[in-house]
Amino acid sequence: MVMEKTDTLVIGAGQAGIALSEHLSKLDVPHLVLERQRIAERWRSERWDSLVCNGPAWHDRFPGLDFDDVAPDAFAGKERVADYLEAYARKFHAPIRTGVEVLKVVRNDGRPGFTVTTSAGVFEANRVVAATGPFQQPLIPQLIPADSPVTQMHSAAYRNPQQLPPGAVLVVGSGSSGVQIADELQRAGRQVYLSVGPHDRPPRRYRERDFCWWLGVLGEWDAQKVKPGREHVTIAVSGARGGHTVDFRRLAEQGITLLGMTRSCENGVMQFQPDLAENIARGDENYLGLLDAADAYIAQNGLELPPEPQARQLPPDPACVRQPILSLDLAASGVSTVIWATGFAVDYCWLQVNAFDEKGKPSHQRGISSEPGVYFLGLPWLSRRGSSFIWGVWHDAKFIADHIATQRKYQAYHASTPATAAPVRETVCQAAD
Repeated sequence: MVMEKTDTLVIGAGQAGIALSEHLSKLDVPHLVLERQRIAERWRSERWDSLVCNGPAWHDRFPGLDFDDVAPDAFAGKERVADYLEAYARKFHAPIRTGVEVLKVVRNDGRPGFTVTTSAGVFEANRVVAATGPFQQPLIPQLIPADSPVTQMHSAAYRNPQQLPPGAVLVVGSGSSGVQIADELQRAGRQVYLSVGPHDRPPRRYRERDFCWWLGVLGEWDAQKVKPGREHVTIAVSGARGGHTVDFRRLAEQGITLLGMTRSCENGVMQFQPDLAENIARGDENYLGLLDAADAYIAQNGLELPPEPQARQLPPDPACVRQPILSLDLAASGVSTVIWATGFAVDYCWLQVNAFDEKGKPSHQRGISSEPGVYFLGLPWLSRRGSSFIWGVWHDAKFIADHIATQRKYQAYHASTPATAAPVRETVCQAAD
């Protein structure tokens, strides 16, 4: 079998793999990027049709290329993002091979590097970078039996309202995906129930600045650790229809029935936690806290940005919050579909090296794993809060590329310097009396 060799093998040609390839190219590090499907495939085939970025075009991009056909404060659609990433890769002639699935990575025995088995043959590399991102295995709680008459799907499989059978829809999850899908379905004429858990909900814009700008100047994107108790809190924000602040009360006014966190299902009856009002209130605290921080920043820096007192005016709690529904008979309520907007799990079964902790999670420091020569890139909070965003992964990629270049210098020195035998030290032994 012919074995192809390279210094660094990057697995995945999404935003993480493309960003790393750019930095490795600048540092003259020989490398290949392997992608099992197309460049930026998840943007094309694992997102709903109407999805747009949650950040404006001036923000959600790489430093070296603007969106030439999207206004700076507008929100690029998913197909446009995929085209943008392809164009960026062409810009520096990224060595990407598509249609190649990585099946297994193992460390070589008694010699440097790794052997990588793929659908297109075997590769050998000194380093391997897992740039497959966090959206690998859709998570669907095993609450509703698979043989239930209700259609179940993950948000990654949802495309548009016409895809679903007639009837009401229960959307589980109050992050950006769940909120936007529920909103789209209700506007399409569906009866929608939305299960709401703990969440942050920043203002889309405040005092003429987007929330992405506010998180930037306030240092939130550079936060290096998740605040205690906030590990599983999602962000409810939307760029749909030109961008707007997510307010769950207004979604209720619009016609969506809000529910607490989903707890269980028995005999076709869903049970929900009595935490809806608390989750809404904590989301308000996050929202108002960002307004407070923005006001303080404006005052401290003497910025001339117009006041926006109406931003603090919250509508009253709707009936579904004051008198929460704790159980829902799916059949009696006409619910034909349940959409699980419940996130993803990573899947590194192909990466058979000592780079994971006891829970199977990547063990790393800023993407440099506990297994020398193995790196992770594109994961949330890899080095900071902004790590999983297009612009954030670009900076993480630079750090990893610099580390790889430094390691190559050490290895080049070793290869060019002949080993010298250690001097023999003579010892004199005296016999004991």
